[in-house]
Amino acid sequence: MKKILITGSKSYVGKSVESWLKQYPNDYSVHAISVRDNSWKNQDFSEYDVVLHVAGIAHRKETKENKNLYYKINRDLTLELAQKAKKDGVSHFIFISSMSVYGIEKGVIDRHTKPKPKSHYGISKLEAENELMKIGDESFNIAIVRPPMIYGKDCPGNYEKLSVLAKKSPIFPAYQNERSMLYVDNLSAKLETIIIKQSDGLFLPQDYEYVNTTGLVKEIAEINGTNIILTNLFNPLIKFAPFSITKKVFGTLIYDKSISELCETFSRAEAVRLSEGVK
Repeated sequence: MKKILITGSKSYVGKSVESWLKQYPNDYSVHAISVRDNSWKNQDFSEYDVVLHVAGIAHRKETKENKNLYYKINRDLTLELAQKAKKDGVSHFIFISSMSVYGIEKGVIDRHTKPKPKSHYGISKLEAENELMKIGDESFNIAIVRPPMIYGKDCPGNYEKLSVLAKKSPIFPAYQNERSMLYVDNLSAKLETIIIKQSDGLFLPQDYEYVNTTGLVKEIAEINGTNIILTNLFNPLIKFAPFSITKKVFGTLIYDKSISELCETFSRAEAVRLSEGVK
């Protein structure tokens, strides 16, 4: 039996992975903790085989006032947890990083793309990765996971906003793009595989199919019994709009499939239905 400690008991991904692994009580013993205060420093990690570090700061507007929080939580806390895990004899540390380390809002990420983050979120995640790689060795395996946009039932972030829009808006742009996305239970299944194999290195998981934003919105609307009209009227505005939010919604941003782990425990259609609460 693998004994797993998840940091980030209140996080969406942390709770999702915990629920996934607890389906198999004969295989995994799972304990989740909060690391919002320093009480974790007094806990003995030696009973665990794996520390899965999910806790972090995200989905928050970056300001001059809060920028230091990103480095304190996403970088410094990550390194402190890993150092404690190693000191206490844990053999495997898994860090949930982000696609944001590449620093691009539009394009294809392939084997030639170098990380060049622009946001404090992306920079702090990449700096955490770099610090972790310094302490990994033959007795302490480090796995770094850079997921694209994660979605699922009650997931905070862009999917939730698209879902609300799909259910309320009578029209939506018919625009062609591709996005790498990752259903949360596909991520959980991938993390389970990493745990089983005690894998180290870098992982770029994504759903098997790329997502077209227009197609996704139409699919969500249909699942919820909503009629939505797709129109090309706004396409010129979208194509040349300078706004970051427009690029995030309608731009193409994908992992090249040749460098990614394609997750298909749940198909895209199944994942969207489950995300909308339809089994």
